[in-house]
Amino acid sequence: QVQLVESGGGLVQAGGSLRLSCAASGRAFLTYIVGWFRQAPGKERESVATISWNGDNTHYADSMKGRFTISRDNAKNTVYLQMNSLKFDDTAVYYCAAARRSTVVADPRFFDYKGQGTQVTVSS
Repeated sequence: QVQLVESGGGLVQAGGSLRLSCAASGRAFLTYIVGWFRQAPGKERESVATISWNGDNTHYADSMKGRFTISRDNAKNTVYLQMNSLKFDDTAVYYCAAARRSTVVADPRFFDYKGQGTQVTVSS
């Protein structure tokens, strides 16, 4: 099993930046892809970005391309989400999730483990 804990959320003005962290514990983290997802009140959960086990492959939702960057440090069992040029519509609870897969996917249904989430609030 894998346990995931997110951190780094908070309140930021539009145009600002935040870096989220997803710390993982458990065996064989290297074999897991990790994704960031978000859910705003009254909206469905959506994919933000996903990264392969070695960081060589990434996938971004169209609205995040060029603004968000996902990365991972396997020595620290941590995945990061750097968010720049934040917009009011980026306000949501952000979750990281892990799946033991060899290919990068964006569908949250394929992810077996999920953290509790961290709130990101962007003020306009």
